[in-house]
Amino acid sequence: MHRTIIGEHSFDLQVKDGKYQLNGHEGHLDLLEKQIGSFHCEIDGVSHEADLVKLDTENKQITLRIKGQKVQVQIQEPVDLLLEKVGLKIEKHKKVNQLKAPMPGLVLRILVEPGQAVSAGEPLLILEAMKMENVFKAHTDVVIKSIPVTEKQAVEKGQDLMLFQ
Repeated sequence: MHRTIIGEHSFDLQVKDGKYQLNGHEGHLDLLEKQIGSFHCEIDGVSHEADLVKLDTENKQITLRIKGQKVQVQIQEPVDLLLEKVGLKIEKHKKVNQLKAPMPGLVLRILVEPGQAVSAGEPLLILEAMKMENVFKAHTDVVIKSIPVTEKQAVEKGQDLMLFQ
């Protein structure tokens, strides 16, 4: 059994062998992928078309377009439901150790200094590449460990720009 959350509505869903059970109601389900990311779905004889807009497997979220409207679906698998039942929640945190140059460029400005605590979304550095200024921001809360580059320094793709604690 999976729990599906759409907006503020929660549904218990189980699908097996062309049949579904949704909050205790049983019915027939046919799902056909017409082309990559585009689906024809028949639920109890009623046809529906859906397009996959975004698939976020890490956060178990699917964004679909149905009748021109985007619908975000959150999926909780049986293990998620069990952990929730016993009062545990697994947080997904990626440890970020460094900021690397995604392309060759010139470091225009360094906006932080070693030892500084930075919140997610705060700007760290401005890199000029292909005559465009690119502002790099912190993806998560970090503390700056070191900055192995200087302003006006040319950098290569993949070069460390900042290291985090």
